[in-house]
Amino acid sequence: MRKLVICEKRSSASRISFMLSNGKAKREYINRIPVWTFERDGDTYSVIGLRGHIVALDYPEEYNQWDKVNLKTLAVTEPEKRVLVPSIVNTAKDMSKGIDEIIVATDYDREGELIGVEILDAMGESASNVPKKRARFSALTKYEIERAFSDLSEIDFRLAKSAESRQMIDLAWGASLTRFMSLTTNRLGREYLSVGRVQSPTLALIVDREKEIKDFVPQPFWELIAEFEKDIVFHANHANGRFWVEKEAERIHKIVQPAKSGNVKDYRTKEERRRPPAPFDTTSFLAEANKIGYSASRAMRIAESLYIEGWISYPRTDNTVYPSTLSLKRILEKLKDSDLSKEAEEILKQEKLKPTRGRKFSTDHPPIHPVAGAKKAKLKGDKWKVYELVTRRFLATLAPDMILLVSEATLDVKGEEFKASATVISERGWLKYYPYRKIKESEIPELLLEEEVKLNEVELKGDETKPPFRYSQGFLIQEMERLGLGTKSTRHEIIRKLIQRKYVYGKYLRPTDSGIAVINALEEHASQITRPDMTSTLEEDMLGISKGDKTLKDVVAESQEMLLDTLDTLQAHEKAIGEEITEALKKQNRIGECKECGGDLIILRSRKGNKFIGCSNYPECTVTHPLPQGGIVIPIDEVCEECGSPKVKTVAGGRTEIICIDSECVTSKKRTLMGECKKCGGDLVIRHSARGKRFLGCSSYPECTETHSLPQQGLIQRTDLDCKSCGHNVIKVIKKGRKPWLLCINSDCPSKKKKK
Repeated sequence: MRKLVICEKRSSASRISFMLSNGKAKREYINRIPVWTFERDGDTYSVIGLRGHIVALDYPEEYNQWDKVNLKTLAVTEPEKRVLVPSIVNTAKDMSKGIDEIIVATDYDREGELIGVEILDAMGESASNVPKKRARFSALTKYEIERAFSDLSEIDFRLAKSAESRQMIDLAWGASLTRFMSLTTNRLGREYLSVGRVQSPTLALIVDREKEIKDFVPQPFWELIAEFEKDIVFHANHANGRFWVEKEAERIHKIVQPAKSGNVKDYRTKEERRRPPAPFDTTSFLAEANKIGYSASRAMRIAESLYIEGWISYPRTDNTVYPSTLSLKRILEKLKDSDLSKEAEEILKQEKLKPTRGRKFSTDHPPIHPVAGAKKAKLKGDKWKVYELVTRRFLATLAPDMILLVSEATLDVKGEEFKASATVISERGWLKYYPYRKIKESEIPELLLEEEVKLNEVELKGDETKPPFRYSQGFLIQEMERLGLGTKSTRHEIIRKLIQRKYVYGKYLRPTDSGIAVINALEEHASQITRPDMTSTLEEDMLGISKGDKTLKDVVAESQEMLLDTLDTLQAHEKAIGEEITEALKKQNRIGECKECGGDLIILRSRKGNKFIGCSNYPECTVTHPLPQGGIVIPIDEVCEECGSPKVKTVAGGRTEIICIDSECVTSKKRTLMGECKKCGGDLVIRHSARGKRFLGCSSYPECTETHSLPQQGLIQRTDLDCKSCGHNVIKVIKKGRKPWLLCINSDCPSKKKKK
């Protein structure tokens, strides 16, 4: 038989071919598309890799003029399917001639099923009469691939329809609401305001939390803290806890302050067992990766790369229970070849492997786990850190309980009770393998009933309640899952989109003025868009398609009805929404006062789309200041101590800086000056291109056009060192995740050429 295998990507096609052919597959090019061929058990296999979705949904050409298309018509218009990569489709058609069977070997989830069905539909008649099968696997390992191809299943067309319904619904909501918001506020082109079915409720979570923080009124309270001593110093809090009335705290403080000892009224110790953490599903993995410094989208990209390279299992899963078919012992045996071999061998020595079980169970994929032993020298950097996180989590789920020794004591001081407690790790258990969790340890000595214990002092300490925390990306993803916003495959992308659209910024997510303006207007005039109820209902309906309880036609029709009702509400308040958002955006773009004429300095864009600061009194006043082209610029109502110009906060590439806007200010020159121009004697300073790329340029431009390239990520600092090879200045580059390094600023330095 002749078999055509369709994979999701070129890299997975290469890997699957290698494993099925035992390394004997031959690669050739058809229409410039790589194809792998080999013989197996008397059959001839041809393997082709796609580029993810090779078909896109979009509206017909006549619907592309935003200001001329009725939004309600757009909401119910059926989108067209357009082939993104015709060369792949044509190659698949050519290869299907004389084929006896087509095997879809894309990633097994909703999107992967749709990708496979898309190419089959695009191939048309050439694939219509050919028997089709599905290879389902959870890891790109030889064992998994061999198992999948020896036990082929049927293509799940209902699952593909579920994914297609999501595409259609998200396109309709995104296009209709984004066009309404952008047209209403006259924000078109690169400055358009996007609104989405999942994006807007997620943004509302961040904005509402910021309102809570801003409106929070701290409440003062007082605590009485006693310092006792017996062999060691330990502390105890008054049994009342927090005092909300200062006079009451002061009254008791006067009673106990003269005391020199406390009388032990109760002392007890107990062992407390802490079960190991549950296996990783996508949400818990992204939350933990975020704690060690990775954004959700970055963590997922790294995990997908590790999956494709055969180091970990499929990273998109809702499962937190290892299936009985998964050989945990075999995985541990493979880990003997890793830098975590010692830990794996310790787990293998246990009498029984009994993993923890989480609350979520599904049959599509197992929890995320390692599938091969890796070493730091090979993976390096971010890949190693994410692989180590996944592997240590796997080891922890098989490890013994952690045992804590918890001590509690009650001491009487002049008739007032003080309570002390302490926690000491007795046996580290799973914590030995998973050091990402921190246990705060403290001690109190062994006490006897009615024993008198020395009292050093009783402190009356005042404090106040704190506002709620801002969302980290990890915690936000967990909240999105709880509320039914998005899926395991889309939540990190929603957060990335909010950051890209400059609605939010920061490690702990804060909304910009534009993000606040959009949500304020929607919550006041069309609150259904910002609530999770409607979105979670549609999510359940789309899940119903995959189960056979709903049809694509019915779910899309229900979504269209919701969208039309929403547009009715928005259009009824169009003027108010436009005015509110426009006013808020003006505030966001105002940097401060112009020193020359007293006008407003505002963020503008040139005809080429470049950001800069200009005066509102142009053309009478021609004052301008350059801006970095990437990231977010935030007004902060501060002026420079040196020159009196406004300051702004810039957020780009994970770095936050507060800078003076005047590039001629001594503070700006000190920050950007990196060395001397060897061509004319001027200053080499950090500049930004139209596309936001940074480089070194001469301060004498345009008379001197000397430039040198710079690393695009990391903090750059000037040093007093000169390059031994060419005499140019040397800079220090500080980047998260690796040691700082020194770099000659000269792009043509002989040492760089020699290294290359």
